[in-house]
Amino acid sequence: MTTQTSSTTSPATGPAPGSDRLDRQVLLVAGVVVLGAIMSILDITVVSVAQPAFQQVFNASPAQVAWTMTGYTLALASVIPMTGWAADRFGTKRLYMLALTLFTAGSVLCAAASSIEMLVTFRVLQGLGGGMLMPLGMTIMTRAAGQDRIGRVMAVLGVPMLLGPIFGPILGGWLIDIASWHWIFLINLPIGAVALVYALVVLPRDNPTPSESFDFVGMLLLSPGLALFLFGVSSIPEAGTIWSAKVLTTALVGLALVTLFVLRSLFRAPEHPLIDLHLFRSRALSVAVIAMSLFAIAFFGASLLFPSYFLQVRGETTLAAGLLLAPQGIGAMLTMPVAGVLTDKIGPGKIVLAGIVVIVIGMAMFTQVSIDPSQVHLTRSGVDISDPSYVFLLSALFVMGLGMGATMMPIMTSALQTLKDAEIARGSTLMNITQQVAASIGTALFSVLLTNGFNSSDAVTRLRAAVDTGGKVDPRILPAAFSDMSNAFATVFLVATVLVAVCLVPSFLLPRTKPTRTMDPAAALTH
Repeated sequence: MTTQTSSTTSPATGPAPGSDRLDRQVLLVAGVVVLGAIMSILDITVVSVAQPAFQQVFNASPAQVAWTMTGYTLALASVIPMTGWAADRFGTKRLYMLALTLFTAGSVLCAAASSIEMLVTFRVLQGLGGGMLMPLGMTIMTRAAGQDRIGRVMAVLGVPMLLGPIFGPILGGWLIDIASWHWIFLINLPIGAVALVYALVVLPRDNPTPSESFDFVGMLLLSPGLALFLFGVSSIPEAGTIWSAKVLTTALVGLALVTLFVLRSLFRAPEHPLIDLHLFRSRALSVAVIAMSLFAIAFFGASLLFPSYFLQVRGETTLAAGLLLAPQGIGAMLTMPVAGVLTDKIGPGKIVLAGIVVIVIGMAMFTQVSIDPSQVHLTRSGVDISDPSYVFLLSALFVMGLGMGATMMPIMTSALQTLKDAEIARGSTLMNITQQVAASIGTALFSVLLTNGFNSSDAVTRLRAAVDTGGKVDPRILPAAFSDMSNAFATVFLVATVLVAVCLVPSFLLPRTKPTRTMDPAAALTH
């Protein structure tokens, strides 16, 4: 039996004793980590903009083209579980550079794809690299900065996680408009090359541990289990119901495999488990996982519908819809650095509670998008809806951004602050799995709610049928159709508001003081 120790940073790279601010070396490391995170997260949202272009170029159906996103997501879910073990075994620098290489190579191959099948295959290759970038980045940053500065570290890593969904549609729409769909992938080549050289020069030398056994059985249970479960969940919007055989069969088989993994890990734990479920002995991590799950379901699921509202109800272009989301990112950038500093000083509990309350206020403002048919005015250029005003909607997004900057990363901080150095890779992997699964569930939930709201309206059904077939739209149905669509969005945002408010319960249990670093390992596990 080998003893697991920190494997990625040499002693010289640790933070200075008692240091409080992020020093130059940590900021240099942060630069390469943020570059990788930006590539991975931007690529998810950029590809969503290119779906119509893929349908036209490859003469493919919407269901076929959707696999360019689903395949990427499933690859992410499959590779994340083994990232913690690989980081400890081979070192984070080597693995991070491998992930960058896979992602960049996958991007170039995607740009060269000549069929939808090739594109989906290369998107999976991209996902294998992209899935490792975020958990590895969290591990690298946490070890470089030290436990006392995790809040600041999470604030740095939170920037691409927040700005990716906002600027992805803007970048994608712009590149497709001025060039072609190929450039949404080719743009990753120079960024990936710079990130690789940057990582080679800046990241500290690896000191990998002696070879430890790999939990192959755990991998065969968890990775396919997560992939099948997420495939089933991702199929709900297309099927329109959870009772579809395609949804139920794959989701239940995936859930069964994950359950077997959990039971095996708890009662017949291997010497070196793929994911150490005994980390849940840490009260802070357990509460953080619950809070992150609820928050990701509610906020990330609903956030994907903000651009849809501007596109479908207000008639904006993809580029304009992306620009209209900018206030949310601005709000987050204002509060995230402050939240990171305060989290390190007073603990994450109070910060997260305040952030959740602010998000609930902003989300509640967005529920006012419901309109009456009399508010829909037909003009020569199309449909005009002046209420609620853009000033009101952009203010709501800005308020939500302020809350977001004080919420997600402090929750991550709470999970990692009390872990020992050797547990950080597994802990960050666990949190990334939680976020990925919960966000997928939220996306499916709110997509189905919105679709059902649309389908219950005869006017919306007739309007969409006319648009899909290229037929003539009866102008008499437009007021009712746009009113019903806005009401469907309002209902979905109301559900999201309630779910975000529910996050107050686990958030109330998060630590409200700075964690003590003088504990012995046994005490730390039960803190």
